[in-house]
Amino acid sequence: MEQLPLVSIICLCYNHARFLRPALNSVLAQTYPNLEILIVDDCSTDGSVRIIQEYLQAYPQLRFISTKYNRGNTTAFNMGWRGSSGRFILDFATDDVLLPERVAQQVQLFQQLGPSYGVVYSDAEYISDDSAHLYFHSQKHLPALDGDVFAEVLRRYFICPPSMLIRREVFEELGGYDETLAYEDFDFWVRSARKYKYAYLPEVTTQRRVHNRSLSSGWYQKGNLLLASTVVVCRKAATLIKTQEEREALTVRLKYEARHAYLTGNRKEAGQFLEMLQQVAGKQVLYRFIEVLNKYNIDLGFLRELYYRLRHKS
Repeated sequence: MEQLPLVSIICLCYNHARFLRPALNSVLAQTYPNLEILIVDDCSTDGSVRIIQEYLQAYPQLRFISTKYNRGNTTAFNMGWRGSSGRFILDFATDDVLLPERVAQQVQLFQQLGPSYGVVYSDAEYISDDSAHLYFHSQKHLPALDGDVFAEVLRRYFICPPSMLIRREVFEELGGYDETLAYEDFDFWVRSARKYKYAYLPEVTTQRRVHNRSLSSGWYQKGNLLLASTVVVCRKAATLIKTQEEREALTVRLKYEARHAYLTGNRKEAGQFLEMLQQVAGKQVLYRFIEVLNKYNIDLGFLRELYYRLRHKS
């Protein structure tokens, strides 16, 4: 009988002491039998390493990598996957939780697909700090897509990042995550979807934790490096588009980012998005107006705040 392919779970920890035990327990509870588990700690300061040491003593099959000093998520993950051997790679933040059948379900789907498929992703449940149910990813981000998703990843957010299982060859071809960026998801989607197909598994496989320390919580705060990284990724995407559909999809993305950057006072990034928008789509009357407002520091941020107050009230 052919052995099941090895799956490497890269468990990324940075100050996750509060959530670390349920996260690691969920990895150890996987029903899939052929796993390689690497814990990468990015120089935590909250007692996470002490908890990791407890697990290393109790479960000798676990491997541990320390980044020695805080290097950021993209570099920490690259250290992990480059030290791994699995045919498939799972990027797992240790404030999230894997459901027991997660790996088994996704490997089973991968085995039905050809080598042109690089990523299997799924539905996920969002949970609070205290693990209370919030909502399901599919409730807010349908439709999910299969096959060539390049244009759609330019256009909108529809993939729950921790739900992905990735073929090793994808990372080898891309050279891993771009370590110059503050976050990896959008850049990975753009670069990988240009060549590889994606498959959607309509099952809840993961619990994604939402809390005030999560990476996305301060996305449009002034000076946040996440927005500057989005500028870089959009510039990459502009060099990769091949069709009018892809150009239109990138235009939608640039309009969205330009609006939000302007309305949150991120003047530099707003100007960069607006400049790219003109290069990709030509003159856009409304966005020429926004460009003028941005140039002269005219603040209309209250409109965004009013919109969200009304939306959440309803």
